[in-house]
Amino acid sequence: MSIERPISDWIPMSHKEAEKRGWEEFDVILISGDAYVDHPSFGTAVISRIIEDEGLRIGIVAQPNWKDDLRDFKKLGKPRLFFGVTAGCMDSMVNHYTANKRLRSTDAYTPGGQAGFRPDYASTVYSQILKSIYPDVPVVLGGIEASLRRVTHYDYWKDQLMPSILVDSGADLLVYGMGDQPLRTLLKLMKRGVPFHQAKTINQVAFLNPKSEELPRNKNWETVELASHETCLVDKIQYATNFKIVEVESNKWEANRIIQHVGDQTLVINPPFKTMTENEIDQSFDLPYTRMPHPKYKKRGAIPAFDMIKFSINMHRGCFGGCSFCTISAHQGKFIASRSEKSILGELEQLVNHPDFRGYISDIGGPSANMYKMKGKDEAICAKCVSPSCIHPVICNNLDTSHEQMTKLYQKIDNHPKVKKAFVGSGIRYDLLVDDFNKNNEDGNHDRYIEQVITRHVSGRLKVAPEHTSDATLRVMRKPSFKYFHKFKEKYDKLSEKHGLKQQLIPYFISSHPGCEEEDMANLAAETKDMGFQLEQVQDFTPTPMTVAEVIYYTGLHPYTLKPIKTVKTREEKLNQNRFFFWYKRENKDWIKQRLTKAKRPDLIEKLLGEEAKKEEKVPKWLSEKRKNNR
Repeated sequence: MSIERPISDWIPMSHKEAEKRGWEEFDVILISGDAYVDHPSFGTAVISRIIEDEGLRIGIVAQPNWKDDLRDFKKLGKPRLFFGVTAGCMDSMVNHYTANKRLRSTDAYTPGGQAGFRPDYASTVYSQILKSIYPDVPVVLGGIEASLRRVTHYDYWKDQLMPSILVDSGADLLVYGMGDQPLRTLLKLMKRGVPFHQAKTINQVAFLNPKSEELPRNKNWETVELASHETCLVDKIQYATNFKIVEVESNKWEANRIIQHVGDQTLVINPPFKTMTENEIDQSFDLPYTRMPHPKYKKRGAIPAFDMIKFSINMHRGCFGGCSFCTISAHQGKFIASRSEKSILGELEQLVNHPDFRGYISDIGGPSANMYKMKGKDEAICAKCVSPSCIHPVICNNLDTSHEQMTKLYQKIDNHPKVKKAFVGSGIRYDLLVDDFNKNNEDGNHDRYIEQVITRHVSGRLKVAPEHTSDATLRVMRKPSFKYFHKFKEKYDKLSEKHGLKQQLIPYFISSHPGCEEEDMANLAAETKDMGFQLEQVQDFTPTPMTVAEVIYYTGLHPYTLKPIKTVKTREEKLNQNRFFFWYKRENKDWIKQRLTKAKRPDLIEKLLGEEAKKEEKVPKWLSEKRKNNR
C-alpha cells in the first residue's frame, strides 16, 4: 500500500514542481550524489528542510549526469545565493570500491541499487562543473566526503597525499561535521544581506584565503598553524603531527582556529560549534519530512538504503569511542547530541501510522546504540578535555554511562499498542556493559538495560564489535581487551539461558588493521572458533581520510607517539589476513596449514584444523597432491 501525497510535499526537483509552490527561482540549489529520500537519516533531506525552514526556496538536483552536455546542472537555473554540493551519505570512493580497490556492483543510495550514478570524487567533480558553468555563483561543500578531506589527507585510492578538497574542487566554502548549526548561521547572515564572501567568521567552516591577505578576524579565537601541504609531501612525521592537532581541535568545545599553507593560499579551518543542544537537534529531526523517496523514482526500483531504515528511529548523533579506524567521531563529533523523548515518541507516532507499517521497528539506535543521553557529569571538565576518546584506554571518571533513560524509553516504545517488536539493529558498545571494564553499575542499570535488549529487542541476533582478539592490535584500534568480550558473552549467555532464548551473538572483526600481523589473524580465528563462532560479519581494513589508522597506514607511525607500527599494504597480504576468518572453508585449509607450518605454529594448526589436519598427514603424498589438484 502506498501513500498518495501531493508532489509539493517534497522539495522541488524541477521547475514544474517549484511552480506548484508559486516559485519562479531558487535561493539555493543542492547537488547530491544520492537519490533524494526525504527522511531525516539522509543528509540531503536534512539540509534541504533546514533551508526551507529558514524561509528560503530550495531545489534539489540528485545524481546529475556528469558525462553528457551537463544539462542536469543547468535545469534549475542559477540560484540567488549559492549552490550546495554533497557526495551523499558516504564518501564516493568508499561507496564505489572494496578494501581491495575492486569496483562494487551495487549502490545502496540509488534506485534499484544500481551502480554508476555518481562519479569518483563526486564532491570535486560536481563543484568543478558548477564553477565552469556559473563561475560567479558561490559553491558550498558539505557531507562526509568533504568533511573528512578538509585538510591535507592521504587518499588510499590514488595512493598519494592530497591537499584540502577545497583546492581541487574550486569551491568557496566547506561546512564540516554535521552541518545544521553552521548552515543556519550562514543562511541568517545572508538573509540579512551580508555578502557571501564576508561570511568567513562562522564556526565549523573552512575556506582558502590568499596568502598575501590578512585572515578574517575573530577576537575569541587563537590560531594554530599546521605544517604546510608541501612540507607534508616530503615529511611523513610532519603529516602525522598535523593529524594529532586536527583531531584534538575537532573534539574540543573551545577549540582553536587551524591554518595550513598550500601553494600561494592559506587553508583556514574555523573552530567547531559546541555539540547541539536537545532543542537544536529536535529542531532538525522534527521538520516536515515525507519520510519517503521522491515519487520520480517509483518506476526505477527500491532504494536499498531507504528500505533498511524506513521504519527505524535515530535517537542521537555522535560517538565517544574514538576508534582509530572509524570516521564517526571525526564527522559527528565525540560528544553525544541526544533528541528529547518527546521528539522520539513523536516520530514513533508517524511510523506506526504509516500505511505500510506492520508493527516492526527495524532499529532504535544511533552510531553506537547505547550512548543515548550520555554526557559528562561536570561539563566544565568536558569543555577543557582534549582526549579523542571518553572510554579508551579506560572509561573517564567524569562520564555518566547510566543506561536507565534508554531502558525506560525502550520500554515506552515496546509498550506502544501498534508496535509488535522494536529491534536494536545498531551495534551495541558491549564494553560499557561489562562490570570489570565499566565500574558505573552500582544500581544495576547496565544489567536492566541488557536484559531489556535481550528479551525484547533482538531480531534473532545481536551485533557487537570486538574488532580483534589481539590486545596489541586492539590498543592501536583504541578498543578494549578481548577479555571483556568474553565477560560480555558470559552475561549474554546467562541471560539468554534464564529466559529460554536462543539468539545468536554476532561479533564483527577487522583484518589487516595497522598493528595486526598474520599470526594475530590465526590466533583470532582459533580463539573465535573455540568460542563457537563461524565468522561471517567481517571486513578488511580501508584507510579512510581523517582517521588515526589512515595516518599509520600511510606514514608507518602512530600520530600520538610517532613510534613505528607495522601495517600490511599489498593486496596479497591483505587477502591472506582475511582468509583466516574463513578457516572452515575447504579451499583455505591447505593454505592455512602451509602458512602456520612455515610460522612454526603447529598448535594453531591443531586448534583450527584439528583431526582433519592429522588425517591429512596420514594420507600418501601422491593422494594428497591429487586431492589438492581436484580442488
